[in-house]
Amino acid sequence: MTSLKTLLARPQPLLAPGVYDALSALLAEQAGFEALYLSGASIAYTRLARPDVGLTTATEVAQTLAHITDRVRLPVIVDGDTGFGNALNVQRTVREFERAGAAMIQLEDQGFPKRCGHLDGKTVVGTAEMCGKLRAALDARRSSDTLILARTDALAIEGVDAALERAQRYLECGVDALFIEALRSPEQMRAACDRFAARIPLLANMVEGGKTPVLDAQALGALGFRIVIFPGGTARAVAYTLARYYGRLKQDGTTAAMRGEMLDFDGLNAVIGTPELLAAGKKYE
Repeated sequence: MTSLKTLLARPQPLLAPGVYDALSALLAEQAGFEALYLSGASIAYTRLARPDVGLTTATEVAQTLAHITDRVRLPVIVDGDTGFGNALNVQRTVREFERAGAAMIQLEDQGFPKRCGHLDGKTVVGTAEMCGKLRAALDARRSSDTLILARTDALAIEGVDAALERAQRYLECGVDALFIEALRSPEQMRAACDRFAARIPLLANMVEGGKTPVLDAQALGALGFRIVIFPGGTARAVAYTLARYYGRLKQDGTTAAMRGEMLDFDGLNAVIGTPELLAAGKKYE
C-alpha cells in the first residue's frame, strides 16, 4: 500500500471516492482508486437511513472503518465529525480511529448537533476551542503517519474571510491538511488555493446538488487542490438504483427487467473473492 503522505507528495490531485462500508470500499479499490474517503454522512444514510445531523457515534464510525481496513489495502481518510465532543473526546476518537486503521482523520469546527456542511443552520465553536481540539488530536496520535485534517464550516456563518482566517489558525496548530467547507464560487475556491495551496494540502468537497461548484479532479488540481472527494455520491447512486430495483420487483414480481444492471450469483461471489476464500480454507481441513 502506498502511504497517504506519499500520494499527497505527488503533483496531481488525489481523487478519493466516498465509501460507507467494506463492499463499497472493495469495489472502489477494484476500480483502481488509490485512496478512499469514509463519509460520515454516508454512514448515517446507509446504517441509519437518517440525515447527517450528528446522529452517528464514534463507535459506529470506528467499526465501519475497521471492517474496511480489514478488507482493502488503500489508505482511508475518515470523517471524524467534531471529534464527538470536547478535546478529551477528540483524543479518544483519534486513538480509536488510528487503531482501526485510519490514514487521515478529519475534524471540523461545528457546534453540536453538527450537520452536513451543505445544509443550512450550522453553528461553529470558537476558534480557540477548535485549536485546542486540534492540538489534542495531534498529541493523541501514536504515529505521525496518521494525518490530521482540519475542516472549517465558518464560511456559512462568518463569511469567507473569517473562514480563511480560521484555516490559517488551524494550519498554525500543525495539522497536515485543510478543508474549507462549502466554498460558494470559483472565486472563493481560487482565494483559498492562493492563500494555502503552496503550504499545505487543501481538500475540495464535491457534493452533487450542494453549495460548491462541482468540477472534475483535473480542474480542481489546476486550481491548487491536492485532495478531491465525492463523499456522498456513492450513497446517492445506490439509493437511485435500489429505488428502481424495488420498484420493478414490486411491479413485475421478478427481477428480470433489472438483470442487465445487476450481478448474478457467481458475479457477486467473484467480486467479493468467494472462490479464493474457500480455497484458502481448504488448507486447514
